[in-house]
Amino acid sequence: TYAPKLILLDISDINCIQDVAKEILNCYGCVDILINNASMKVKGAVQSISLELDKKIMDANYFGPITLTKAILPNMISRRTGQIVQINSIQGKIGIPFRAAYAASKHAAVGFFDCLRAEMEEFDISVSTVNPTFICSYHRQPTPGNWEASIWR
Repeated sequence: TYAPKLILLDISDINCIQDVAKEILNCYGCVDILINNASMKVKGAVQSISLELDKKIMDANYFGPITLTKAILPNMISRRTGQIVQINSIQGKIGIPFRAAYAASKHAAVGFFDCLRAEMEEFDISVSTVNPTFICSYHRQPTPGNWEASIWR
């Protein structure tokens, strides 16, 4: 049995993910189950959401999980075992008004993990995508001019 170890990770900071994955693998030797469950969303009309915020949402919801998955995957492939679970959203299947950046990032994740599932079959690695319906999550009320405060985490 291993003692739990807290490792902080900002999933939207793509540059630190490789180091965190190395730290996890050095500590435990392998990852049996990877559950990608981090997410950010913002509500707003397409024309009112900056490209900067679109990119931040895409980093957290798409590039973050795939970067972490790609960092852990070689270890799973070499052991020919493992499970990867992407907790996504029903908005990865359907779009709704005022959620374009979020829905786009979740659609991209569905596509990536669907392809990965097919590729990993030969290595006996299970890849699942879970698309729950709408859930309540932490939300901060924005102050004028502060787009980061309008993000749901």
